[in-house]
Amino acid sequence: MNEPIDFRPGTSPAASPDLGGKTPDELASLRQLTLIIYALYALSWLLGVTAIIAIVINYVKREDATGTIYESHFRWQIRTFWWGLFWFVLGALTMVLVVGFAIFFVATVWVIYRLVKGFLYWNDRKPLPL
Repeated sequence: MNEPIDFRPGTSPAASPDLGGKTPDELASLRQLTLIIYALYALSWLLGVTAIIAIVINYVKREDATGTIYESHFRWQIRTFWWGLFWFVLGALTMVLVVGFAIFFVATVWVIYRLVKGFLYWNDRKPLPL
């Protein structure tokens, strides 16, 4: 009944520990942003620049997602970007050896798998296993 009020910056009376210290509105905003980032990564198959926009947003907003289920999504998206970039560059460098085509194919399937799995976990409001 007489619980102390937390006056630290970034806390709110409506914030709950089970929401990662975020208010329901902040959590809803993170949920929407996470979906937008998945969409930007998916659009990068048509417009490559959207992946750059997505990774920048991931890094800028990563701290806001700390302690929420979306923290795992941000980590998942960041890892997908960097590992995908690594495998695509490796595929491009080994095209002359023909093995690059196989690397490109496997990397494409892997990135699509990661985007679909991430979206499905997002849709179910579940954190991703890391």
